Amino acid sequence: MTSDAILLPAPWAILLVVTGLWNLLIWPRFWQRIAADPRSRDASGRATRFLTVHAVLIGVSLVLGVAVGVLGVLALA
Repeated sequence: MTSDAILLPAPWAILLVVTGLWNLLIWPRFWQRIAADPRSRDASGRATRFLTVHAVLIGVSLVLGVAVGVLGVLALA
């Protein structure tokens, strides 16, 4: 018999939820700083590699943060 339940001790599940929330709180604020950085745009206003690389890193971190948070919530349920 197979179970779809996630068996994880409550402290670990809470840690996953907190980690997910942390990512959702911190990365958008970091994005604001990156977007305002003068290195983010060239002289004609186009995005630089600095902005592109940080956008990808922040996007991946947000996706992982959501995934970890959801896993934590599922483990608590």
